Parts: sequence; structure tokens; C-alpha cells
Amino acid sequence: MLKKLLLLSFIFSQCIVFSQEDAWVYFTDKENVANAIANPITILTQKAIDRKANHNVAIDERDVPVNESYITQVKNATGIVVLAKSKWFNAVHVRGTETNINDLLNLNFVASIDFADDNLNMSPIQINQSANKFEIEEALVDFNYGNTQNQVEMIAADALHLLDYTGEGVTIAVLDAGFPNVNTMGAFQRLRDAGDLLDGYDFVNRTSDVYAYTGNTHGTKVLSTMAGFIQDQYVGTAPDASYYLFRTEEAEQENPVEESYWVEAAERADSLGVDIINTSLGYKGYDNPNYSYTNNDLDGNTAFITRGANIAFEKGMLLVNSAGNSGASGVNAPADAQGVFTIGAVDLNGDYVSFSSQGSAIQPTQKPDVVARGAAAFVIGPDNVIVQNNGTSFSSPIMSGGLACLRQALPDLTNSEMMQLVRESASQYSTPDYFLGYGIPDLALART
Repeated sequence: MLKKLLLLSFIFSQCIVFSQEDAWVYFTDKENVANAIANPITILTQKAIDRKANHNVAIDERDVPVNESYITQVKNATGIVVLAKSKWFNAVHVRGTETNINDLLNLNFVASIDFADDNLNMSPIQINQSANKFEIEEALVDFNYGNTQNQVEMIAADALHLLDYTGEGVTIAVLDAGFPNVNTMGAFQRLRDAGDLLDGYDFVNRTSDVYAYTGNTHGTKVLSTMAGFIQDQYVGTAPDASYYLFRTEEAEQENPVEESYWVEAAERADSLGVDIINTSLGYKGYDNPNYSYTNNDLDGNTAFITRGANIAFEKGMLLVNSAGNSGASGVNAPADAQGVFTIGAVDLNGDYVSFSSQGSAIQPTQKPDVVARGAAAFVIGPDNVIVQNNGTSFSSPIMSGGLACLRQALPDLTNSEMMQLVRESASQYSTPDYFLGYGIPDLALART
């Protein structure tokens, strides 16, 4: 009897959860667009304006903020919660019942609504349950006080360091799950002393305290591969770059609002003049299977986060993303985007590792683009201890740091030119495949 009651309780709770829908609500227009574009300092930082000018990226209507009056009216609508906003899409991410969300169409400034559940948009979907995306990466491979020589040398980032290209003057935004203790632990003391830990924001909890423990330490480990420094023990690939830390992932659940948090953070990164975004996250399956993407949806143009990534690329930023840990099941969004530099994983010998997500003909461009070490990669946890973890989550930032050094060496190249140079330097550029992409790059060769 108890089991039956528990089962009924679970079913009832699931019905309550899934009666609440997620959707993107798109607006018809923005206010004061012409004036804002004519006076860009009112909507962008000077660094962002300079970066766009240097790379011939136009400032356009997408840079203008969403009309706050529209957002307020949506917030005041019956049964509606606004969870995120996007100036690039001129939209907000909302949660409510299907009826309450559809009622927003009665507002004259609402242009359209796109439900996360494709069934409600009258298009077919495939059920795809989500899993713990960090399961592989959280498995401790070995407790080791070794150094990062192999993972740095593999992509020739050390050769750039010898030429004094260590990421100085390059700004990286890290979009991830949590950054506990980054503001206090010894591995980032050098970063803090140099004034290179710039700022942060938790888009999930809407707080500037991005260093609080929220149940996940993934972002701290990711950051360490780029910015970590322990004398004679550990050096990240871009120890002198500057970093913004943005929490966009709520690791305890999978919901498409995380895509919206990511887009919102990418917009903020653009307005701050960020050069490189590293994302060690990916999206395909959700807790509500009706929200999940099919393999065919990973076509570089469908997922909300993928479309946001392509806009971020148009804005001139270099987007580096882990391919994912799904092996033959394929890359996740936004790694499918044409404008994203997708990074797979190899072991210390440069050989493909089975968990690294493979590309397919579904993606419009070669995926992954290139690879770096992701098997038994050296990372630093929030306890300031060096360990080894598996995951493309670490091959991506290892590469991002190397790219920051290359950006310092070649500041006038566009993001597209940078990506192509790195591809051309890679070990199998003439014979790419879905396992290693163009292979292991030689960043020193790319510089020349």
C-alpha cells in the first residue's frame, strides 16, 4: 500500500511539474533604436565598441536592450513567470500553463510564441530523457600533483608562452555551472593579484555572488585549465588573460531555460567587449522529454542556444564549446552551430577517447573542429588540490586558453580567420573525420 501511495504521489508531482510549460515570447519592436545605435556608448562598453570596429562588426538593432515596459507587462500577466531575456532575439523566456502563455498573444507587442515542447508548436518531436551530463567528468581518474605539461604542449601553447603570449589583454567569458572558492583559493591568487578576475554573475539565481557553492564545482575546474597557477606544479593555458565568470547552468535539473540563461550571458559578454566565450556545456535531452531535441534538430540552426551562438559569432566573439561526452550519440547544442569552434577530446597520446561526442552529416560544418586533451586532464578542484578528470569540458577550455594566447599574438584577425588558421594547423587537416575533426592543432604554427 505504501508503495502504491508513493507511486501515486510521484505521478501527481510529475503532472504538476509538467503542467507548467516553458516558452520563448518574441516582441514586435524595441524603443529608441536609431538613437541607441547612433550613441552606442549608451548600450555597450567602449571595449565592445572598439572590438566591433576592429573586426568590422556592425552595431545594429540586436545590440539594443529589450523594452523593459514590455517585460513588466508580461511579468504582470496571470500565471506568468519571466526567467530570462534576450536582446538579440528581442524575447523573454517564460514559464506558465499553456493557456496563460498563449494568452500573452493578446498583448499587442507580442509577435509570436515558441514553446519548448514542440508538440505545442504542432511539430513532431522525439522523446529523449536527460542524464547527468557531468557523470563522466566527475569520476576521479587519479589523485596526482603532477603538472600540465602534456596538455599544454599537445597544442603548442607552451611555444606561445615562450614568446610572451600568455593571454595578456584578451578577455574570456566562462559560461558554466558553478565557481565556488575561485575568489579565495590559492590556485587563482595570481589571477586575482593581477586584477584579471574581472566580474561575475549568476543568471540562475540572479545574484552577483557567482562564487557561492550551488551544488556543483564544474566551473571552478574548467577555469583552472586556463587560469590556474600553482608554482612548479600547475600552469593553465592562458594564465594572464582576463576572465568574466557567468553561471548559466543549473546542474541539478535539465530545462531549456538554461539555453536562455546562456544567451543572456553571451549578450552581456558581447556588451562588455569579451573576445572569447568558453562553454563546457551542451543540451539535447531534458527532464521533460517533450522539450528534448532529436538528432535531426542538431543541424546548426534549430536549438535556441545554437541560434544565439550564431548571433554571438556574428557579433565578432570567438565561441569555443565542448563537443560533449556522448560518444556516437553525437554533439549537443550549441556545439552543432557553424559559428562555434567545437572541441573533442583525446588522451595523453593524442588518441580519440570513446566518450568524446562525434560529429555527423547533420551538422552543416565539420564537427568536431579540433581536439585537445580531455582524458585524465589535470584540473584543480575548489579545495585547491590538483586531480585528473575526464571530459570534453576540459579539452574545450584548454583550447580556449591557447586561443587566447594566439589572439594576443594576432589581434587583428576576425573570429572566422582565427578558426580557419587553427584548423589548417591541425594534424589531419586534409583528412578530417567525425572523431577528431581536423585533429590536434599546432597553435605555434597557426601564429606563423
